[in-house]
Amino acid sequence: MSQAAQQTAAQQTAGQQTAGQPLVLYDSAISGNAYKARLILSHLGLPFRRVEFNVDDGSTRTAEFLQRNPNGRVPTVQLADGSHLWESDAILYYFAEGTKYWPNDKRLRAQALQWMFFEQYSHEPYVAVVRHWVAHLGKTLQNEPQLPAKIERGYQALGVMESHLKDHDFLAGPAYSIADMALYAYTHVAHEGGFDLGRYLGIRAWLARVAAQPGHIRITD
Repeated sequence: MSQAAQQTAAQQTAGQQTAGQPLVLYDSAISGNAYKARLILSHLGLPFRRVEFNVDDGSTRTAEFLQRNPNGRVPTVQLADGSHLWESDAILYYFAEGTKYWPNDKRLRAQALQWMFFEQYSHEPYVAVVRHWVAHLGKTLQNEPQLPAKIERGYQALGVMESHLKDHDFLAGPAYSIADMALYAYTHVAHEGGFDLGRYLGIRAWLARVAAQPGHIRITD
């Protein structure tokens, strides 16, 4: 897809989303998964209203919220037609389809999905969970015994990323895509969980490339 076609597709996406009700993002400032939704919306220039939730106080488990997302989690997006979409990587795909952030090539699309599945199964349960326990929830009698094993698995996931990124600029082909957004979310704050990224030269260079993308926002923005 040419750059002009990509820009047109992004504009059409924006028009579709603003034609009805404004987008509402049920969000949490500390959540990397919720940050993914903010990031893709920022890249596309789509306006939205944020509704902040605490992920630890049970407020996403109320009957009212469960009508929006029966899984009781953020991010959840209320779309222009009033329906709701949840699961962070599904939200990334929904907004990226038809734009430059979703590859045209069939093999590269599969590769993007490969990394997004890896993020949810092999990366987020360790890197993100350790960060949450260490930096936000705090160590407890229940979670502290589990930390060594989760840290080990987190480093394994970072090693898999490093093996690819030491020789490639991005995860799914030569261009930045939602695969990069998905894995950037928790990788760039992994140090908050005590992970040392100093040894991962490929990851560190990739983090800088992602942060330099047009429309990039920080997790704290």
